[in-house]
Amino acid sequence: MPLVAYSDLPTFARLRSEGETVLPSDFAQQQEIRALHIGLLNMMPDAALSATERQFFRLIGESNQIAQFYIHPFTLPQLKRGPKGRDHIKQYYEDFEDLKKEGLDALIITGANVTQPDLALEPFWEPLAEVVDWAWENVTSTLCSCLATHAVLQARYGERRVHMGEKLWGVFPHRVVDRGHPLVTGVNTRFDVPHSRYNDVSREQFERHGLRVLVDSEQSGIHLGASPDGFRMVFFQGHPEYDSISLLKEYKREVVRYIQGERDAYPPLPENYLMPQAAAILGEHREQVEAALEHCTEIPALPEALLLDRLDNTWHDTALAVINNWLGNVYQLTNLDRRKPFRDSVDPSDPLAGRR
Repeated sequence: MPLVAYSDLPTFARLRSEGETVLPSDFAQQQEIRALHIGLLNMMPDAALSATERQFFRLIGESNQIAQFYIHPFTLPQLKRGPKGRDHIKQYYEDFEDLKKEGLDALIITGANVTQPDLALEPFWEPLAEVVDWAWENVTSTLCSCLATHAVLQARYGERRVHMGEKLWGVFPHRVVDRGHPLVTGVNTRFDVPHSRYNDVSREQFERHGLRVLVDSEQSGIHLGASPDGFRMVFFQGHPEYDSISLLKEYKREVVRYIQGERDAYPPLPENYLMPQAAAILGEHREQVEAALEHCTEIPALPEALLLDRLDNTWHDTALAVINNWLGNVYQLTNLDRRKPFRDSVDPSDPLAGRR
């Protein structure tokens, strides 16, 4: 079943205009269909706040046909915001204290921009830990994305991420390494995932705590993992939620930073992402930018319109399959009368044991 538009959040209208099925709240309430309530802790900066909403809302709305989905976005007040971000949050986001009272079936935690060498020094560290601790006891499953994965592994398991020296940036092949886990049921054994990060938590760091590695890559490391019980915490290091254009938008921001003198070197192209023609177009644009900077002439705009039809998406179908499995298992594990926490007695080899 589709997303339910229970508020005026612009993401609902945007998704509807793109052809997604979004039910009005009054209509949804007339249907005798199970509702799942999913929290979205959106820690992304203002420039990416709405785009991140759309990416996760779209994945949830397209993936599973067993329930109506109420997604409850919220954030942390300790994150620095500008006027536009504050207004958007004030108008459309919910309060964590209210969500704790109402309860959630599942939770997604996004990444965030960081400014400190140690995540424990970030202003969001303690409030994020509060959310994670509450979810551990009260939410069936929490899905952590990228930076959130690194933060949880440091807070709960004492594993600090390691800087890789340069940015891992592009689309990389991955393989399923635990084919019996319910999260990868029906998933291709080899598939692509976008990554965009400077830091890594290794397979060794996962496994020394009994964390389960489900999807790995020789080039980009772990993408998908889970807590020892198999489901209470789910970890992404990659970005399967990304749109086809997301890496291009990141590249554009890095080009702007180079033009403004905020980075020394011109940004490299994301790996395994661009068709040859698109790479050639951006190579020509780079030459034009560097010539304009040398001669103090007008900087040419990045030719996005020429690139949109030259971007392949090789990850979205697998992302849908994984999210579909995640929500399907949340549905089965959640008490139909009242949301209940994941039980410690669940057999780690079978996250659905005792709940079928």
